[in-house]
Amino acid sequence: MRGELAELRAHLTRGGLIAYPTESCYGLGCDPRNERALRRLIALKGRDAGKGLLLIADRFAPLRRFVAPLPPADLARMRHSWPGPVTWVVPASSACPTRLTGGRPTIAVRVTAHPVAARLCRRLGLALVSTSANRSGQKPAKTAAQCRRMFGARVCVIGGRIGARKRPSTLIDLASGTVLRP
Repeated sequence: MRGELAELRAHLTRGGLIAYPTESCYGLGCDPRNERALRRLIALKGRDAGKGLLLIADRFAPLRRFVAPLPPADLARMRHSWPGPVTWVVPASSACPTRLTGGRPTIAVRVTAHPVAARLCRRLGLALVSTSANRSGQKPAKTAAQCRRMFGARVCVIGGRIGARKRPSTLIDLASGTVLRP
């Protein structure tokens, strides 16, 4: 496992993309600090760069660098819903790459409860970009085999089962409390 982890870290450092199971489908991700990887991911999906991307982690600490300082009450509200399938749209830090925010002043973040995704973040020691593993407008992949057929060698696929959730994570705007996606 140690050798596999070192290979995966090297792959991500080179701007590589990965697909991994999440709560409702396979996620397509990369190191959010790697500009080359972000460009590749957006191009592979055929995604509008203005939509922005969301980040997952196994705990809040790896997300902190991408998030502007928040009042303790807001942090408590977020932490109350984590780990779990709740993504919060929060003010982005000045260090947050524009490709992550889509040019907006906010970033979407989640502490995942999915065991494979959380373990992956923990072992890598970083947050990961997490967008559905599909071309924009298509159905997301639900299995590792579907990811391999969809993306071939352009993506390193991490095996595992997706969670039982039927819908993507709930998306909530922290500032207004508005549920943007139930």
